[in-house]
Amino acid sequence: MPEQNSQTTNANKIRIITQVLTKALKLWLRAQVSQISELEVEIKTSDRQLLSGRIPLVSIFATHAVYQGLLITQLQLTAENIQINIGSVLRGKPLKLLETVPVVGELIVDEKDLNASLSSDLLSTALSDLLVKVLPTHFSKSQQINWQEIILDNNQIILRGTKLTNSEISPLEICLSLQLLSGHELQVSDIKIKPEQRDILEGDRQYNLDLGSDVDIQELTLIPGKLVCQGRINVNP
Repeated sequence: MPEQNSQTTNANKIRIITQVLTKALKLWLRAQVSQISELEVEIKTSDRQLLSGRIPLVSIFATHAVYQGLLITQLQLTAENIQINIGSVLRGKPLKLLETVPVVGELIVDEKDLNASLSSDLLSTALSDLLVKVLPTHFSKSQQINWQEIILDNNQIILRGTKLTNSEISPLEICLSLQLLSGHELQVSDIKIKPEQRDILEGDRQYNLDLGSDVDIQELTLIPGKLVCQGRINVNP
């Protein structure tokens, strides 16, 4: 009986540690975003691994998460071989990663949510930087642009807005194709820029976007009303 009681006690302790760890992980994930609608976390580990602070597998599902003003419709991730500060977590302190964690999964952004993100600095700055790169003679970093609409089509993106030049406001429309060049590089091509219905970009212009070595995109799909991205990203401590 004493042995059985000891096993029961240890099992209860492990269950409590798992609950504490799950709560700490959810708090850490929520701290990475400014808003989130639904968040599910599943931790798969053995007793020994858990007590050493190493987690072999964590599955995460989230909906309507806002990261730096960018609204993500749905996010499904899996992370393996996570090393955390388990001792500090059990003392009530915030969870911290001790090593870089490779995370694989799928990200979905609906056209509606992408349009709701147009006011974010992350998205508006990226769009403005793209204009400066492909057409520096017509656009500068100081150019004031008010982005109003994004339309997602088959392998194509249409951007609409207005630009302010010498106190005059004029309409702006950009059509471009987006495709995966490599795991960390996107290619923007077939770019057409039309202020006031005039095409001011002639010839076949291409621009490559380097996302960095921590990113490895395996699939990027643009369909009417939706963007789907599958791949891996390194989450650094």
